[in-house]
Amino acid sequence: MSEKPLSGRVAVVTGASRGIGYAAAKALAAEGAHIIAVARTVGGLEELDDEIREMGSEATLVPFDLKDFAAIDRLGGAIYDRWGKLDMLLGNAGLLGVVTPLGHLEPKVFDDVMAVNVTANWRLIRSLDPLLRLSDAGRALFLTSGAVRLCRPYWGIYSASKAALEALVRTWAGELRQTSATANLFSPGPLRTHMRAQGRPGEDPETLEPPEAVAPHIVRMLSPDYEPNGVLFSYPSGETTDMLVTA
Repeated sequence: MSEKPLSGRVAVVTGASRGIGYAAAKALAAEGAHIIAVARTVGGLEELDDEIREMGSEATLVPFDLKDFAAIDRLGGAIYDRWGKLDMLLGNAGLLGVVTPLGHLEPKVFDDVMAVNVTANWRLIRSLDPLLRLSDAGRALFLTSGAVRLCRPYWGIYSASKAALEALVRTWAGELRQTSATANLFSPGPLRTHMRAQGRPGEDPETLEPPEAVAPHIVRMLSPDYEPNGVLFSYPSGETTDMLVTA
């Protein structure tokens, strides 16, 4: 039996218990990657683990809330102790918050969304950057949204948090320019996810593609032979935009 393309490579996937994270984790595992699955929902992680084991791959389950920033720091140390490097990071976990006028937004909702969508991803970068640099081809990919550019009324906190995330990732990509690691952005568009249902409760989910539709693109962008750095890939248009500042 021939070796799978991602055999021997280690991937962290946040928000892995459902939706895009779940589908991406399965797709990466199918290619041979060892999945470090991070999420709050233990049941969803256990189901993922069962499916990954059925396909002959392995996962390490790490159930915690990404607002536990100390746990993110410990994650980096644990990965170094066991594997000595990290090959792939998929920053998928995110919160929508509440669709409401900015003046009506509760401070706790604002703080929670910024904590998960922005601060937790910065803490992941801070914790895992040295490990990705130790890989022969470290790859980081973060999920963003068209909401950054649309800035629809009532979607302010989500738009603002994703705009901040994009700024972090673009900056980091510039800092990685002279290394073997890369950092990129992925905008999945409308998919049949829990978050989409939260934001558009009247929408028929059967009119949308499932999360599995984008999984092959995520695998491609996290694979060692994908060399672009600082780009934004938008699905389903297939457009790739260079977001890296050259100066």
